[in-house]
Amino acid sequence: MFSKVGYEPTGDPFNSIVKLEISKPSKPLNPMINAGALAVTHMIKGESVQERFNRLLDFIRKLAGNPAISYCEDVAASEHETAHLNRALCYFMKQHGIINEDVERLIYLYTKQCAIEMNCLDLARIGLVFAFDGAEPLTKEQIIPVSVARICKTFMVTCGMYNASGEFAVRVGIPAKSGVSGGIMGAVPNRFGIGIFGAALDDKGNSIAGVKILETLSKRYDLNMF
Repeated sequence: MFSKVGYEPTGDPFNSIVKLEISKPSKPLNPMINAGALAVTHMIKGESVQERFNRLLDFIRKLAGNPAISYCEDVAASEHETAHLNRALCYFMKQHGIINEDVERLIYLYTKQCAIEMNCLDLARIGLVFAFDGAEPLTKEQIIPVSVARICKTFMVTCGMYNASGEFAVRVGIPAKSGVSGGIMGAVPNRFGIGIFGAALDDKGNSIAGVKILETLSKRYDLNMF
């Protein structure tokens, strides 16, 4: 995977194309930004978009322990219709050999992925699996290999809150991943997962209320891992 996606924070907005243009080789710096997420989605195995999407959805359902999780068709359609910048990122990466499939096919898969729906409890349960190095603590099932879960948590610390990740690490100090829906997933190592939703976003693309809640929780319950 790391031949297609790098390890480093960007310091740029999550949908920026700048680093793709100036980096050598021209690959996304990390999987938490749009270009990196597109490159990782490209690597999901399957013969069709539906097979690849089902593979991902089944995995998410297993992580959350909820077989009812699905996606919103209206959101997926809206994302697909307006994904012009993501298409540009894909075409740039295709030019440089990072992806090698039809761009519209990848965008269709990616926008369905972006429309997967869940509630805060589902999000917290996924965070719980990461908090315990990929294991479901009640069943003891190792859903994600330990080494992979630790890589993911490292990315969450360094890149998970976009270009506010450094400040978040100082103020909150737990692995977390935000999304432009206003959701934030936290994974407090060896303790618990956190799921938060607050729709209003700051200029970095992170939930305003969600970040404040996590900062308050971290201080009150001494959650900072550093």
